[in-house]
Amino acid sequence: MGKSSLLQEFKTFAMKGNVIDMAVGVVIGGAFGKIVSSVVSDIIMPPIGLLVGGVNFTELKWVMKPAELGADGTELAAAVTLNYGNFLQITFDFIIIAFAIFMFIKLMNNLSRKKEEEKAVAPPAPPAPTKEEVLLTEIRDLLKEK
Repeated sequence: MGKSSLLQEFKTFAMKGNVIDMAVGVVIGGAFGKIVSSVVSDIIMPPIGLLVGGVNFTELKWVMKPAELGADGTELAAAVTLNYGNFLQITFDFIIIAFAIFMFIKLMNNLSRKKEEEKAVAPPAPPAPTKEEVLLTEIRDLLKEK
């Protein structure tokens, strides 16, 4: 397989509609992710933190070994901590984001279902017969009577 055929094959693959659609989806998804992250961290989490006593989840940690300080107060060795608060924060963010996406998809499904129901409820009325059809029907009925 020559270089040019490999490049041509890659170009064909890269320019397929599915790849471009996926790229657009990834970019828009990244932008949407920033919006949802802002909603979670700036709007939803402050009231939750207030409800649990003003605790900032990201600051929660378990100190397994405290920092070692020198005689002059300088830190010789950093503390060893298990930062479970950050894990909790990210878990809450995930749950809230997943719920927001679920509600968005549910809304979209309801809207599409309503459109389908509107189409199914009101089928178009059959067109009125033309003058020729009416005359032909009358002739047929007259011939049946004889």
